[in-house]
Amino acid sequence: MTAPLYPLQFEDLIRRALAEDLGGAGDLTTDAIIPLRMHAEAEVVARENGRVAGLTAATYAFTLLDPAAKIEIRFADGEDAEAGATLALVSGRARALLSAERVALNLLGRLCGIATETRGIVRSLEGLKTRVVCTRKTTPGLRLLEKYAVRMGGGTNHRWGLDDAVLVKDNHRVVAGSITAAVARVRQAVGHMVKVAAEADTLADVREAVAAEVDVVLLDNMPLAMLREAVALVDGRVVVEASGGITPDTARSVAETGVDLISVGWLTHSAPALDVGLDVVTAAG
Repeated sequence: MTAPLYPLQFEDLIRRALAEDLGGAGDLTTDAIIPLRMHAEAEVVARENGRVAGLTAATYAFTLLDPAAKIEIRFADGEDAEAGATLALVSGRARALLSAERVALNLLGRLCGIATETRGIVRSLEGLKTRVVCTRKTTPGLRLLEKYAVRMGGGTNHRWGLDDAVLVKDNHRVVAGSITAAVARVRQAVGHMVKVAAEADTLADVREAVAAEVDVVLLDNMPLAMLREAVALVDGRVVVEASGGITPDTARSVAETGVDLISVGWLTHSAPALDVGLDVVTAAG
């Protein structure tokens, strides 16, 4: 069970999103139509089947505009909801509910979409040892929440940023002169707790990376036949990851080559948002 996020981790992000939407003049439509003291109750509803993720973070938008708002979460992150299900019940100042609606729904739909697609890929790999991981191809500013959504879908996170693991890519290799030289420089510069991975485009690269004693070999954009050869060549000595252009349609065939991990950037740069909505059920005052 993945630990829930603390408001401290997402409050600033949601505050900035609300400020962007409200601008300098506020919500012209809502402020003109809705009386200041009106109270309302609304349901956050799933319009289609999907995996829930980020519900507490998304509904925090209502709390920021109305600290007295009450949020009743009906589905925990990581649970599946059917179309028509009420994910949460929100009550508070009507103006706050309507003004925060789009920020809350944009974020919730985005995160539920990522979790839903991750769930689909994870399920497609049933019976195989391969795990699904995400990448750093995230929406600027949303990495923490998007990687959280991947976990809610049953996936695993790759490195979070440039500071928590080493990945020697092709451009590093060009500058250093070789994988061997790049890894040697890394070993001199980082601590013993830091994992080192190297990208490999060819079988010769794989041999060099293993000889350099990396922790992970990342097989980049290799055809299936070459992936199988690379897995056999490594023979369990290091972790083997396949990466590059993997989608829900190709994930199973890539995993069947025997790799330990498939990193799927598609999850955070191309997964469609889940359709969610806000329906006001009562208003008074």
